[in-house]
Amino acid sequence: MATAWSNWSGFVTASPKLIAAPADAGELAELVRSAPGPLRVAGAGHSFTPLVQSDGAIVSLEKIEGLVSHDAANNRARVRAGTRLGALMHILQDIGQGLPNMGDIDRQAIGGALGTATHGSGPTLGAYHTQLEALQLVDGQGELREFSRADDLDMIHATGVALGAFGVLTEVAMNNIASYRLRRRKWVLPIGDMLKNFEMMMAAHRSAEFYYIPFSGYAQFIASDLSDAAPTTRPTEDDEEGLATLRKLRTALRWLPRLRRALIRGAVKKVPAEDYVQDWLNVYASERRTKFNEMEYHLPYEEGPKALAEIIALTEKHFPEVYFPIEVRSVAADEFWLSPFYKRLTCSIAIHHDAADDPLPFMRAAEPIFRKCGGRPHWGKMHSLKAADFKKLYPRWDDAMAVRRDIDPQNRFVSPYMAGLFGIQQ
Repeated sequence: MATAWSNWSGFVTASPKLIAAPADAGELAELVRSAPGPLRVAGAGHSFTPLVQSDGAIVSLEKIEGLVSHDAANNRARVRAGTRLGALMHILQDIGQGLPNMGDIDRQAIGGALGTATHGSGPTLGAYHTQLEALQLVDGQGELREFSRADDLDMIHATGVALGAFGVLTEVAMNNIASYRLRRRKWVLPIGDMLKNFEMMMAAHRSAEFYYIPFSGYAQFIASDLSDAAPTTRPTEDDEEGLATLRKLRTALRWLPRLRRALIRGAVKKVPAEDYVQDWLNVYASERRTKFNEMEYHLPYEEGPKALAEIIALTEKHFPEVYFPIEVRSVAADEFWLSPFYKRLTCSIAIHHDAADDPLPFMRAAEPIFRKCGGRPHWGKMHSLKAADFKKLYPRWDDAMAVRRDIDPQNRFVSPYMAGLFGIQQ
């Protein structure tokens, strides 16, 4: 009997023949050998593309979680791939370690975050996959394989960002740093000033990002820097309340755009500044209750301000129903073959749309702006690209596809969606 599955936002659904949650790598290997195909892997369902969608089998890693071992001298920890980031933060803090950087959502499984090149912000800070020291996976024939940075660097670079199509991750060893504290500050500034001083402001802090509030003319800038100061109280989070207000103004004043703009501008200008110090695990993540769908493109760093200005103009001229802030971050270059940050410092721009509404018109209109600027899409967020497009964007594309064929020669992990991404004939 088919079983229903959907991603977090509800936009992607599936009715596979089997949903299974193996307890360990041995059970997982048996599933890979015997489950109805195609077999896709679910972490926490926080991707907005059909990466998990399958009418065969969907395998959840929710039971393959927790700490395996750690190396205090080298700030290294080995964890199971189904471990959620929220749990991982506490695991690491308890052993005196910390993730060097994080995004603002902690619900993802580490395996899914690695496989889709999930990231935080900071021009010298890489995405999660840059921390990989070793990984263990079950290949397409149900065999357990292990790769390490010391002995198999090319394989680490090939499989570190793999979309669940180069085998199923079971364990990963990650290079962390000693536990630390951050001073986080937030303040509001005109978007014109932010765009004019983009490179200076983004580079002035260990981690910096900003959110543009549509129809306001203002951005909220967030800066995080290392601190030795004693912890202070983190202000009460009001992001959800702010979103609710923006949604109400959108709905009530849709036909009075000037009044809507004036009210939003006035409200944003009054948002109080924040300044606090906390242990790293109490800083990065925010609660996200309002569901949305998202597109994020990773652009050459210098293209960021121009692309953002065009996205803002598009949103405010043609899509008055949009009220979610536009998120802008930076990510360091890396060497992973399918990483959107491969060999280039990156500016990432993310647009969001309420999950209760159809996101496609807005996403389809915005995507050409990102693409003409040389953008590479986030693997787990909405885009329309196929294999021919990716081959132009990724210099090691053919090499990565050759590794994938070796790991999964019978295409056990290749759904119709993955076939389109990789150019595989089925």
